[in-house]
Amino acid sequence: MKVSFFELEKWEEKFLGERLSRHSLEFFSRELTPGRAKKIPDSEAIAVFIYSQVNKNVLDALPKLKLVATMSTGFNHIDVAECKKRGITVCNVPTYGENTVAEHTFALLLAISRKIHLSYERTQKADFSAKGLEGFDLKGKTIGVVGCGHIGEHVVRIAKGFEMNVLVTEVHPEKAKAKELGFTYASFGELLSKADVLSFHVPLTPETKHMLNMENISKLKKGCVVINTSRGEVIETEAILKGLSKGIIGGAGLDVLEGECFIREEKQVLHEKFAKECDLRAVLRNHLLLKEPNVLITPHNAFNSREALQRILETTIQNIEAFSKGKKINAVT
Repeated sequence: MKVSFFELEKWEEKFLGERLSRHSLEFFSRELTPGRAKKIPDSEAIAVFIYSQVNKNVLDALPKLKLVATMSTGFNHIDVAECKKRGITVCNVPTYGENTVAEHTFALLLAISRKIHLSYERTQKADFSAKGLEGFDLKGKTIGVVGCGHIGEHVVRIAKGFEMNVLVTEVHPEKAKAKELGFTYASFGELLSKADVLSFHVPLTPETKHMLNMENISKLKKGCVVINTSRGEVIETEAILKGLSKGIIGGAGLDVLEGECFIREEKQVLHEKFAKECDLRAVLRNHLLLKEPNVLITPHNAFNSREALQRILETTIQNIEAFSKGKKINAVT
């Protein structure tokens, strides 16, 4: 097939070129527009990211198009109904970073539990004293996992490896999953009162916004460590500040913050267009949480591993190869 790729970096071009060499490939660093679509009228497949709006105008310029492969989980940038009307298949990348985000969750937790960031700052100043750097073991502690989807499952598995007790709150409990992974379901209220570590792995919805808030922060077990690698608005910032000042929260590891720019797709934060749209430095510059010694903040980076980014490309390759052989995988139409 003739396949045109958009919104790619050089390393991605090389990766795709080596693995799809039997196809005729074109690579573009910019997003797909109606004007650019007119330059590739023979393309049978296109692969895009979220800044390429695949609408009627674009589709009109691609009469031979049979497949749209988006290199993202979301597909709001594609007119799926119009594609379906024209018999064009749309495929996405349903998952790619579950273990990656879970590993970052524990990177934050371990950094806090063993005061890694404070130790590093001290040794950078040639101070090798250990006073005030006492940490705590994870073994025997209770972790409350809020949301046990693909990422939450990996968090549970890692926690069991540390011999932690695991409580999970989930909208749709699965007894078989709990038995297989060795955790216990509990209400969110129980997690607040029993968890030594509270870790969030839920999407942002009206129901999950401010799950941890000014009203329920006082119900947390004293000294609880709060970890958030989901979405910033899941936790009310003022509640974290209150919990820290009252000694309720023993530490916080945050890869996301309330008020950060709207992010549709994790990989979006690496895109040059996102950098122009959203200055995360401006969001963080005067953030009160930055001044707290027992708070560790990372810049929405939990998804960002070499393997996770390659899995996006690998799934896109599988989508294209399967379609070229008359099969459809990861199809949303």
